[in-house]
Amino acid sequence: MDLIHNLATGFGVAFTLTNLLYCLVGCILGTLIGVLPGIGPVATIAMLLPATYALPPVSALIMLAGIYYGAQYGGSTTAILVNLPGESSSVVTCIDGYQMARQGRAGPALAAAGLGSFFAGCVGTLILAAFAPPLTELAFKFGPAEYFSLMVLGLIGAVVLASGSLLKAVAMIVLGLLLGIVGTDVNSGVARFSFDVPELTDGIGFVVIAMGVFGYGEIIGNLSQPDEEREVFTSEVKGLWPTKADFKNMAPAVLRGTTLGSALGILPGGGALLASFAAYALEKKIRMKPGEVAFGKGNIRGVASPESANNAGAQTSFIPLLTLGIPPNAVMALMVGAMTIHNIQPGPQVMTSNPELFWGLIASMWIGNAMLIILNLPLIGMWIKLLTVPYKFLFPAIVLFCAIGVYSTNNNTFDIWMVAAFGFIGYLFIKLRTEPAPLLLGFILGPMMEENLRRALLLSRGTWSVFVTRPLSAGLLVAACLLLGIVLLPSIKAKREEAFVED
Repeated sequence: MDLIHNLATGFGVAFTLTNLLYCLVGCILGTLIGVLPGIGPVATIAMLLPATYALPPVSALIMLAGIYYGAQYGGSTTAILVNLPGESSSVVTCIDGYQMARQGRAGPALAAAGLGSFFAGCVGTLILAAFAPPLTELAFKFGPAEYFSLMVLGLIGAVVLASGSLLKAVAMIVLGLLLGIVGTDVNSGVARFSFDVPELTDGIGFVVIAMGVFGYGEIIGNLSQPDEEREVFTSEVKGLWPTKADFKNMAPAVLRGTTLGSALGILPGGGALLASFAAYALEKKIRMKPGEVAFGKGNIRGVASPESANNAGAQTSFIPLLTLGIPPNAVMALMVGAMTIHNIQPGPQVMTSNPELFWGLIASMWIGNAMLIILNLPLIGMWIKLLTVPYKFLFPAIVLFCAIGVYSTNNNTFDIWMVAAFGFIGYLFIKLRTEPAPLLLGFILGPMMEENLRRALLLSRGTWSVFVTRPLSAGLLVAACLLLGIVLLPSIKAKREEAFVED
């Protein structure tokens, strides 16, 4: 009954005209960002963070959440039509989706992606509504030692679940932690690693790093591609709906993808990206039906399952953010930034101190998913036309928007130069095939880890054993050690690499 009452409160908040408008704006922006290759939700949310200052907290978070799960929808459109994943989580959708488009079955592929995403999004939101309250009760038992141990587990989880080399993921985490301690020490008031640069005494801005590494880095990477590799396919899409046979193949794949995505979204460092890769790897291992198209040749299961998984993962990744205040991925780290801007402390107290925000955000996700299915199925032709905008006009506009956004945060030209520097670093990460998301998690969690470490030691009068004598803290540290030990086993390491193979 409590759940129904809470959801009724949430829908009362979400159904106001202002919040419906911002939910629609977020969904449209998210879909647009997903459709345009090279611009992800991280860069977009980072660019729009300054714009949320003037909005009410609930409206701001509803809009940013809409951008995130909207991008999961939109990313599949270019992946299927032009073999360009608009979003990193749509990489595997290219494999079979583009082959279906080449066979004149772009309509069924897009419909499978849209319907799978809608179902998974609704299930993910239901899981979020059902499991958030009990997890919040558990979160109240956490002290500084438990929070420190949880963040250690979160960082190790981010390393384990990051695509590519484990060593590179560890390097990214460490770099993020180091960047996080630049600035003035909270306890002593002494400037650290500022190199006598006055602008660095307040630390490096989160928006600066996010825009530079994700926004400018992706732009430079895209501009480095030859023109012929950016050619877009703008054929008219005909025959929107899948056949009965397609629906029979799709339905179990959507259920498997939704289940897997919902579970992986909760894990630190998981979310939509890992979910889509793991779902595709699972589908390949399931026995083929007689007469079914091979994977890599246009199998509809290869579209429906990853798209369901990435949307379910996008929804359930809000669970650790809203219940524990721990961002499980880069986009959730930006949501922490947005909450901080509005003087909201992320964590278990959000549900009790600000229930309108908590349940309003959850209710808006159902409304947002309904808006997205309405936007994505009938307006496919419009999204295709957007791909014809020449890159020479598109990217200068994004660069200008980024520069205005970062300048308006502190009215400081130094931040623009910092974004440019981090943009070059982001481009180097692309060239080195290094995933930068763990860097952002390290940057966000670093200062929080340091604060909780110092607080735990202060309360225990400098006794380090506090981390192993408290049962919850010890259990989390043991889980972190087990996770690290298991992933280093040769057989697990090989399977992990196989899950990220793009064929």
